[in-house]
Amino acid sequence: MSLRLKADILGIESGGRAIVFLNKFDADELGIAASGRITVNYKKKSLTAMVNTTTSVKRGFVGINEEVKKSLGLKQNFAVEIEIATFPKSLQFIHNKLTGGRLGYDEIFEIVKDVVQGNLNENEISAFVTALSMQGLDLDEATGLALSMVETGKQLDLGKKTVADKHSIGGVPGDKTTLLVVPIVAALGFTIPKVSSRAITSAGGTADRAEVLMPVDLKISEMERVVRKSSGCIVWGGSLELAPADDIFVRSEYSLYIDPLLLPSIMSKKKAVNATHLVIDIPTGRGSKMQTVGESDFLAKELIELGRRLGIHTQCVLTNGEKPIGFTLGPSLEAREALSVLMNRSIVPDLVDKVCHIAGSVFEMVGKKNGYQLAREVLRSGKAEQKMREIIGLQGGNSKIKIEDIPIGEEKTEIRAKKPGQVLGMDNVALIELARAAGAPKDKGAGIVFNKKLGDKVRVGDVIYTIYAEKSRKLSRAMELLSKAEPVRIGENYEMFIHKIKESSVIKRPFMMER
Repeated sequence: MSLRLKADILGIESGGRAIVFLNKFDADELGIAASGRITVNYKKKSLTAMVNTTTSVKRGFVGINEEVKKSLGLKQNFAVEIEIATFPKSLQFIHNKLTGGRLGYDEIFEIVKDVVQGNLNENEISAFVTALSMQGLDLDEATGLALSMVETGKQLDLGKKTVADKHSIGGVPGDKTTLLVVPIVAALGFTIPKVSSRAITSAGGTADRAEVLMPVDLKISEMERVVRKSSGCIVWGGSLELAPADDIFVRSEYSLYIDPLLLPSIMSKKKAVNATHLVIDIPTGRGSKMQTVGESDFLAKELIELGRRLGIHTQCVLTNGEKPIGFTLGPSLEAREALSVLMNRSIVPDLVDKVCHIAGSVFEMVGKKNGYQLAREVLRSGKAEQKMREIIGLQGGNSKIKIEDIPIGEEKTEIRAKKPGQVLGMDNVALIELARAAGAPKDKGAGIVFNKKLGDKVRVGDVIYTIYAEKSRKLSRAMELLSKAEPVRIGENYEMFIHKIKESSVIKRPFMMER
């Protein structure tokens, strides 16, 4: 049975999901309930959409969201034909995984295809993500997922024999390394099309930081133009439709507080840009995703093997994840610091060391010797700054931008030491929460500047760090949070005592999710 209805364009965006709204009487006549699936047909086009029922849409009309409108090219009052969609066979494959079965490539591809095409609702996608978390996925399944996520989206093919890339699994505040690694690598003519994410649980993703300097929401054709002219770019992945299933899976993972798709998520994005050589940064230590070297080594081996199966030469670099990188936290503050280092106006030892290890590993993978020293020389010579300014200009930013041109929050509070000693610990999670309370990453000028870091000597009254905010109420919110936490710990020496627990409680490991 089918119904012929008029399109009522509602102007609603649904995060990439195809959703329609039926009057309850029309839904009853068609024999479909809320969360069911219908096929919407217009001329020679059709798509599957999820159904919501309502009394606010008139009988004889179907409420159309922006995704359906754009996909079918609909306008107000255009006539469409709707019918109940066939039951997706991918649901049986999801059920098989839930009950402990293994999935073959064809089954995985069917699931991913249905996710991208909107044939599965949020509950069904969450069931699949939950099944992967509960039952686990082996490397064959991870390979199938990565390939399926690539094949159901767009791909960047530059026709280059060597395409470099870098990635960090995240979890460490202030990690602005991409803003330096990309121009260092590109300065020597190596192709590095960096696709980055916005913050999910952090105070700033790479795309948030880069957006302070230049537009990052490029189309894939614009990205290709920039890379062909400059050898590098830093763009936001959300506008490119590279491995689009990953963005849908991430929403379920985030809401469920689980991250079973880490490996295929990382590698699918790299395969989608046809990377041939990849360096993955794995921050390690207390307060990071990977708490121990053993955990990091195991993850590294899996990433390297998955890379081999996908035809990507992969190396992993384990870095210190127990403290923030550099002296800043928050998009604008970090962009300022990165630009200052590129201009050789600031000395930030830990940032430069990390950057040169990552860029140096890329250089050695593509045949250069003494990669670390080569990276330092490219940075020292000013070639990296010149390349970064070229990329900024090509992406639509001001290539002559100065550090002072980048605005930061006018509201600020200095946090001073109440006792002498040295900085014994920096709580990454608490610092991220503090910066987010101040407004980062939405407020680009919000964040933290550190005057003292791990191991530094402190006298009474010394400024340990300064909190910046764009709005006074958010600064107040940060100060309220600070009254309940001690993100930077000061003491006389490295004491054995950490803290005392006086009652039973559920201890949750912090959930960090960055792509």
